Amino acid sequence: MIDSILVGTDGSATAAAAESFAVALAARMRARLAGLSIVEERAYRANDGGLGLPPRPVQGLEGWLKSRADAACRRLSEQARAAGIEVVSETAMGVADDRIVERGAQCGLVVLGRDGEHAEFRTALIGSVVDAAIRKTSKPAVVVPAGAELSGPLVLAFDGSPGSRIAAKLTVELANRLAEPVHVFVDSKDKGRAAARFDEVRRLLGALSVPVRETASTLGRPDVKIIDAAREAGAGLIVMGAFGRSRITEFFLGSNSAAVIRTSPIAVLLAR
Repeated sequence: MIDSILVGTDGSATAAAAESFAVALAARMRARLAGLSIVEERAYRANDGGLGLPPRPVQGLEGWLKSRADAACRRLSEQARAAGIEVVSETAMGVADDRIVERGAQCGLVVLGRDGEHAEFRTALIGSVVDAAIRKTSKPAVVVPAGAELSGPLVLAFDGSPGSRIAAKLTVELANRLAEPVHVFVDSKDKGRAAARFDEVRRLLGALSVPVRETASTLGRPDVKIIDAAREAGAGLIVMGAFGRSRITEFFLGSNSAAVIRTSPIAVLLAR
């Protein structure tokens, strides 16, 4: 059961989307909220690479980064308290993705903004901190793009893999607590296999107290079709397994999950 949510913030405009999403999610699920902002030591302790440069001045920069992190925590805390949510925010030092994973281990769910503070320079990739954190964490994680809101049905992307079965079970908890309907998307080039997957997911979703709709597709790229299905449903959240049938291959080469979080205008929950 998800009773606490960690949200990471760097104080950027894109992080504000994750903060708002996490506050809305915590309010509707009646969960506690933990905020975390990291002062990255590598941001001001970089060496000269053997170029013979004088030591880099760090005192002023370190203080400014600490002030920004503290301000980000205050912004989150004020928003959460205004929504009546129990919240604790902290500033920490270290490598951002490692600290997120460490603090996230104490919570039921992690929420992160997709693009980070350098979103204006993003091309096809998500922020490096987010990418590292969602690959390392053992907790379910929500990746929030700018402008995403928690409003509308949940779309469950189900492919019969162990990860998608975990996603289905998590969808039951989320949909019941959010009182949102569920749209199940199954992608298979074989109609018989698609029917078998629908049979399986119906059993997994048996405890749902909200309406369920089913959609299947046999043509095109799965990641594109998942996002299209979510758009058509007016979804507020896509739920899918963090890894599919070949976790090693997907870790190094990318996957449907990675492709969806890179391009989706809707928040994506990667279930574990």
